[in-house]
Amino acid sequence: MFKVKKQLFKERLSKNLHKEFGVQVVFKETDLSITENVLSTSNWINENYNVSILVNNAGIGGTKKFEDTTVTYIEKIIQLNVVATSLLTHQLLPNLKKQSKAYILNVSSLAALSPIGYKTVYPASKAFVHSFSRGLYQELKDTNVFVSVVNPGAMATNPEVSKRIEQQGILGKLTLLDPDKVARKCIKRVLKRDTVIVVNPLSWLLLHILPIWIRLPLMTNAIKREVQ
Repeated sequence: MFKVKKQLFKERLSKNLHKEFGVQVVFKETDLSITENVLSTSNWINENYNVSILVNNAGIGGTKKFEDTTVTYIEKIIQLNVVATSLLTHQLLPNLKKQSKAYILNVSSLAALSPIGYKTVYPASKAFVHSFSRGLYQELKDTNVFVSVVNPGAMATNPEVSKRIEQQGILGKLTLLDPDKVARKCIKRVLKRDTVIVVNPLSWLLLHILPIWIRLPLMTNAIKREVQ
C-alpha cells in the first residue's frame, strides 16, 4: 500500500509540473546504492534522452558512534555519496558532451570542510564529492560541460530532520536551510557558471577561518547532542 501511494504521489507531482511549467516529466525509482542499478539507470537515460544538466543530489548521512554502526550503514554512505556520484557522472558524460551546452551540479555539504565526530564517514564522503567536482571542473573547463559543486548546510527536508538538527543547538539552527531556496539559488548559479556555490556564507566563512583544533571539537559536540 505504501509503495502504491508513493507511486501515485510521483505521478501527480509529474502532472502538476507539466501543467505548471509546460515540461515533460519522467520519473524512475531505483536504489542508487546498488552499482548495477546505477549502471542500468545510466544506460536507460542514454538510450532515451539527451542530457544537458546532471544534478547529483542523491546522498545519505547519519549520526552514530562509529563503533555502533554496521557494515551496511558504512557501505551505503560510501556507495551512494561516492560511487553513485562518480559512476553516474562517468556514464552520462558522453551524452552531456554531445549537447551545445551542458552542466553538472554535484551536491556536497558544509561537512566536507571539516571532519566531525559521530558522523565520521559522511564528512569524508562529502569531501570526496567536493574534491572530485573541483578536479573535474578543471579537466572539463575547455569543453562544453561546466561543473559546479554546492556545499549547503543542514536542510529542513521534513519536520523530523528539522527537529533533530535543532537539537544541535545554536549551530544547528544557524545552518538550517530551506530546500526550495537552496534549489533555486543552485540552478541560478550553475547557469551563471559559478563553479563553487555558497548558500550559507556565514557558516562557510566560519569553517574556513576557525582552525581545526577549534572547529573539530565544536562541530563534534554539536552533533553529539543528536546521539544523546
